[in-house]
Amino acid sequence: MHPRRAGGGRCSDEGRAVLDEPSVNPDPAPGEAEPVLAPLVAPDTGPAREWAEASPPLVTVHPDELPEGDSHLSVTRTFCFADLCGFTGYTRAHGPHEAVAMLGEFRRVTRSVAAKRGVRVAKWLGDGAMLVSTNAAAALSLGAHLIHHFASRGVQIRVGAATGEALLFEGDDYVGEPVNLAAKLCAAAPPGEMYTVTDPLDMPDWVTCIGDVTVQIRGVGPISGVHRVLPLGLADEHGSDVNRLSSDIDALTNELDQLSSDLGNELNQLSSELDELGAGNEPMSDR
Repeated sequence: MHPRRAGGGRCSDEGRAVLDEPSVNPDPAPGEAEPVLAPLVAPDTGPAREWAEASPPLVTVHPDELPEGDSHLSVTRTFCFADLCGFTGYTRAHGPHEAVAMLGEFRRVTRSVAAKRGVRVAKWLGDGAMLVSTNAAAALSLGAHLIHHFASRGVQIRVGAATGEALLFEGDDYVGEPVNLAAKLCAAAPPGEMYTVTDPLDMPDWVTCIGDVTVQIRGVGPISGVHRVLPLGLADEHGSDVNRLSSDIDALTNELDQLSSDLGNELNQLSSELDELGAGNEPMSDR
């Protein structure tokens, strides 16, 4: 999926911003600059607006009338954690300079795609990132986008995502079960996959669920109904790999069955030979 390039904007009858398609030359001359995305302006949907809407009587009160103590705002968010798989091994194999370049690309791509999809990079976590969105589909799209992008680079990304209510802490941090769950799902996801606890209806049409699993979370217990999510192209490849693996397992099972049968026959023959040998060595008085 490519981001739509905007040459301008208009408003629909519902008042939503709609981007106009630019007139782009489909066959640009060599060296012709690629069109630049026009700046987009949208209403603030961040923490500041939510605080203002949650406590309108307190927005303009005198300092002496503002209640003391910490305030905690409960918000619904989709939290997404993305992690470069095997980064320590990559550093050991390619050296620190290549590793830093790869980490720089991961952050650059994550930052750029997050901005275009309406997702906020909450914090960088070494070779990973914590991402937050008010829109579950946007967060899932970002996670799948990262998996898709880096698969072409021969690097695998694992992603975990969960939607739920959390407390907005000190204006820019989040505390709550969905935050911890998303982080744990990321840690549990196989390289190149995304584990999610979100509504399947929030998945974009180029992303598919290849099955559900139960994940054991330390301190929480088993979490069932976790979706295994992949971009469609990678899901097709994954399906082919699974079919090949299934065929290999079937062939190996047949070989093991044959070996077991041969071994059984040899053991039976050896047992018969031992019985004959024992009969030949019986004492004369017993005959």
